[in-house]
Amino acid sequence: QLQLVESGGGLVQAEGSLRLSCAASLRTFGTYAMAWFRQAPGKEREFVATISSSGLNTAYADSVKGRFTISRGNADNMVYLQMNSLKPEDTAVYYCAARRGWLFISADESDYWGQGTQVTVSS
Repeated sequence: QLQLVESGGGLVQAEGSLRLSCAASLRTFGTYAMAWFRQAPGKEREFVATISSSGLNTAYADSVKGRFTISRGNADNMVYLQMNSLKPEDTAVYYCAARRGWLFISADESDYWGQGTQVTVSS
């Protein structure tokens, strides 16, 4: 069973930066593709970024491309989301997700979810 624990959320002003972290509790972490999703109040959960099991391939939602960077450290079972130039519309609960196999952009494809971390961007 894979457990995911996010951290690093908080309150930041527009144009600021935050770095989210996700700790995974499985020795086979290196066989899982990872992703970040987010959910704002009253909205559906949406894809943000994904990274392959090797870390060599990534994909981003158009709304965050050029501002967010996903990365991972397989040696310490971690995945990160560096968020720069934050906007008020980035305000949401951010979730870490895992899927055994290739990159994924649909929440339905996720095998595991973290509990989420709140990110609030003030204008």
